[in-house]
Amino acid sequence: MSALPARVQLVEVGPRDGLQNEAQPVASATKVELVQRLQAAGCREIEVTSYVSPKWVPQMADNHAVMQALQRRPGVRYSVLTPNLKGLEAALADAPDEIVVFGAASEAFSRRNINCGIEESIERFRPVVQAALAAGVKVRCAISCAVGCPYQGEVPPDEVERVVRLMKAIGVQHCGVADTIGVGTPRKVQAAMERALRHFPIEEVSGHFHDTYGQALANIYACLELGIDHFDTSVAGLGGCPYAKGATGNVATEDVVFLLHGLGIATGIDLDALVDTAGWISGQLGRPPVSRVARALLAKKAAA
Repeated sequence: MSALPARVQLVEVGPRDGLQNEAQPVASATKVELVQRLQAAGCREIEVTSYVSPKWVPQMADNHAVMQALQRRPGVRYSVLTPNLKGLEAALADAPDEIVVFGAASEAFSRRNINCGIEESIERFRPVVQAALAAGVKVRCAISCAVGCPYQGEVPPDEVERVVRLMKAIGVQHCGVADTIGVGTPRKVQAAMERALRHFPIEEVSGHFHDTYGQALANIYACLELGIDHFDTSVAGLGGCPYAKGATGNVATEDVVFLLHGLGIATGIDLDALVDTAGWISGQLGRPPVSRVARALLAKKAAA
């Protein structure tokens, strides 16, 4: 085990992955303000929106309006999800710094969700990746269900490595490994991450964890032990897990920042400003934050 990283980069996915499952429409102005507040709090990588068919994800139908309204800050990277060439073409008009493509480590999940096998699903992304690289845009991939699948159960590390190889082969530059349903535990997560590290440099591997079973922070610590210093997180814990009813979704950014700062690891993020943002967006959505840290610190502020 190497020493823990001195600094960690968090990719704030609340505006995209967090809000996309909201049942009630969220105003474009609210989405834009969320991004503004996050970057003011020190977030330097923000996943803003996705360019998918509004028929499938109506919440992201305002992608162009949101991207155009952003007041971009120097030093902040804005990423978007692009599922196909049509989505990429629309995205490129809004000048993202990075695009995200995705594939599952579970054959059952791939077939159930997009009606095709893993290899075919990733091959479909080849022209998307090539066009993005030709336009000078970085390409990150997300490998979902990397430790467990709602349909097949456990996912072996060999299956994760197979997808990592396929992503590398189509030209992806950064590999994100995701525990989509939050069933991972530290050793299983390390085993999956080690497969990604065989094919991508450590600075181009990241973890994406859901807190469904309360394991997300433990899993992030397990990744830190491997030297991984890049994680996706979501302010206020936004984003339910669609495959586990009533479960929490993405690990909350403020919970991760509290952990990292407690370990003496720099993030560049102002925890107070982040917690205020968590309270604000939760208020906009009409519910309290899922995050333990936000609840504790907001209660403390209210008492003071």
